[in-house]
Amino acid sequence: MSNNSLSYGVLSAGHGAAVNAAGVEMNEGPAGASRFPTVSVVIAAFATDRWNYLQDAVKSVQAQTIPVLETVVVVDHNPELLSRARRELNGVIVIANTGLPGASGSRNTGVAVTHGEIVAFLDDDACAEANWLEALLPHFLSDNVVGVGGRVDPLWATSRPRWFPPEFDWAVGASYPGMPSKAQPIRNVWSNNMAIRRSSFNAVSGFRDDFGKVGQRSRPEDTDLCLRSAAPGNRTWMYEPGGVAGHWVPQQRTTLGYFVRRCFNEGLGKAALATLNGASQSTSTERDYARRVLPRAIRRGLREAAVGDVSGGMRSAAIAFGFCITVIGFVAGRTRELAWSA
Repeated sequence: MSNNSLSYGVLSAGHGAAVNAAGVEMNEGPAGASRFPTVSVVIAAFATDRWNYLQDAVKSVQAQTIPVLETVVVVDHNPELLSRARRELNGVIVIANTGLPGASGSRNTGVAVTHGEIVAFLDDDACAEANWLEALLPHFLSDNVVGVGGRVDPLWATSRPRWFPPEFDWAVGASYPGMPSKAQPIRNVWSNNMAIRRSSFNAVSGFRDDFGKVGQRSRPEDTDLCLRSAAPGNRTWMYEPGGVAGHWVPQQRTTLGYFVRRCFNEGLGKAALATLNGASQSTSTERDYARRVLPRAIRRGLREAAVGDVSGGMRSAAIAFGFCITVIGFVAGRTRELAWSA
């Protein structure tokens, strides 16, 4: 498994023209790296059983076509993992999370010790392609761009369940059908594959320490950061599908039970986000997704079932079920948030 993830991370890629937020084609590859702002990479880690993934995440950063200023691994309140990382991870800075437990506190701790003009984030169970930063950084040549996020491909440790619809790949931390197929502005990106200007990050005091992923409990701290950092000056986040990272999906995340819990927690998280940033902004992308992407996917699955592919019907049922569970989580969360504020 470790070897597979490493080979994914160091795939060579062509250095074709990139397009920045202003639509300007840029042919600068590694030879023009000096044109780009300096970049530091922060990897938040918390689980000892993800050690092999963490090693490969670090190696994928070290294999970038554009060298980074520094790579910082932040260990979230796990002394055993911290000790091992300090002993065995070469060429990186390893520190302990000095903030509240969770991904937000870890990332904030990491940013505080970096020096790059741009800070990029990669998860400890993600693995970047070799031209990841080469694809993201050109967008920062536009002053209006706050940050950039890339495509995340699921790396199934076993195999994708036949019933699991690609439209719900967000449930395993991956990009999904309906997301842009070329670089364009977007409301938010995900913290397992994102880069942000240090000045913009500092201006909003980074991630909210008390809002975000803790262990296996997910909350949309990345969406919250994107909304807050873009608000001053009405600036832009970009989605660049050419900046690719793979994200491992272990077997325990392929079960129906996990699917249900993840959908419900997504609803809860979006309800909390709506309390912080307003329901209109916090659910704009989700409403478009529910209106445009899901009905088309359900129809496709039913057509597949009609010609003998039973799994197509299973995927359609999973989409409808997952959507209902997410809505239930959102309603439950909004009810709880409104009760607390009363």
